[in-house]
Amino acid sequence: MWEASVEAQIRSAQERGEFDDLPGAGRPVPGRGMPYDESWWIKSFMEREKLPTDLLLPTPLLLRRRIERLPDEVRDLPTEQAVRSCVADLNAEVMAWLRNPSGPRVVVRPVDADTVVSTWRAARRAAADPAVPLAAPPSAPRWSWFPFRRRRAA
Repeated sequence: MWEASVEAQIRSAQERGEFDDLPGAGRPVPGRGMPYDESWWIKSFMEREKLPTDLLLPTPLLLRRRIERLPDEVRDLPTEQAVRSCVADLNAEVMAWLRNPSGPRVVVRPVDADTVVSTWRAARRAAADPAVPLAAPPSAPRWSWFPFRRRRAA
């Protein structure tokens, strides 16, 4: 009974032409012939909604990526206080993760606000006067895989 009702609705819709000229008509089904991927739906959703794929990363890797991109993020901020506020927000996220770590074991440390501010100042000075060479930010010490062995910065 249920199937007969559904079939009748489909048949009447076909007679009215509601299935004519649908988008994608006559084109192959996307992904056909490709191996099965369990996360096909999340990939297609992110592509369709134009979401960054960074959202799929675990928290420590997201934090590391934000730390790497911090100089670009603060470059256009107008004041030192705004730069320090941005660094403080990022450090609050890092500390929250350090208190309750989840995901892969990745070293994530808070960012030194003074270093970021000095880099920000140097970039602003260089933008204001192109003749002034951009000073390299002080480099952090490099760490080896072994916690008891510290390598010197090169």
